[in-house]
Amino acid sequence: MKPNKKHKDSVFTTLFNNPEAIRELYSAIEGVPIPQDVQIDINTLSNVLVRGQINDLSFTIDNRLVVLIEHQSTISENLPLRLLEKTVKYERRFQKNLAKIPKPEFIVLYNGNESFPDHKELRLSDAFMDVQGLKLSDNEELPLELIVQVYNINQGHNPEMLMKSIILDSYSILISKIWEYRNSKISLEKSLRNAIQYCIDNNVLRDFLRKHGSEVFNMLYGEYRIEDEIAVVKEEAREEGSAEKQKYVLDLISQGFSADEIKTRLLQDSR
Repeated sequence: MKPNKKHKDSVFTTLFNNPEAIRELYSAIEGVPIPQDVQIDINTLSNVLVRGQINDLSFTIDNRLVVLIEHQSTISENLPLRLLEKTVKYERRFQKNLAKIPKPEFIVLYNGNESFPDHKELRLSDAFMDVQGLKLSDNEELPLELIVQVYNINQGHNPEMLMKSIILDSYSILISKIWEYRNSKISLEKSLRNAIQYCIDNNVLRDFLRKHGSEVFNMLYGEYRIEDEIAVVKEEAREEGSAEKQKYVLDLISQGFSADEIKTRLLQDSR
């Protein structure tokens, strides 16, 4: 089976792209059950983090607009900045009357292979220069703020959250097995096949994986190939020994540039 590199969906969005799965997931994140009579509407959201990948869900619930992102790469401190423009449709920004929008809420679920705390809060204001110089009064708010809640959903992290969502816990097990096999230095293709087979054998997403096995393989193969390419570019930057180049590469990654695009830019800059 040859991986379909043109596939734009992900296992994450496929699993959670229905109101009841989102209800279970959001209830687990919030720590309170979301009643069945609370309507959930799924929105279409262009990919935010990585070009060529769509690991993002957007939905409205109880007058809230939730942007929910699965993230496998290194968590960028620039996430709040990149999410700032995702709350209002472009054409509505110029209408005369006030454009009412649901209260935005940004959530990132991290399942990468690097050490990360159970929870971390990223704020747009962390990027502001000389915030202390604004001399705000004790209870005065900053003129602009955007908060992103990041949760580690790897096995061994946030166990209470995972216990409240069978789908999220099962997905976490699948991803953890992929990392386990990949860390044992076997090929990407074999790592994915072993992880999928492990989950089927142990009744983890069994029906889903039996029904969509080839699609799941294709989606995962595309995602992890991108991660491999980015890792190679980062390692090449480290080997150059230039702190400025490393920072430049990380900035490009955080902006969503692909590995090929980064390599092209580096080549152009060296001329």
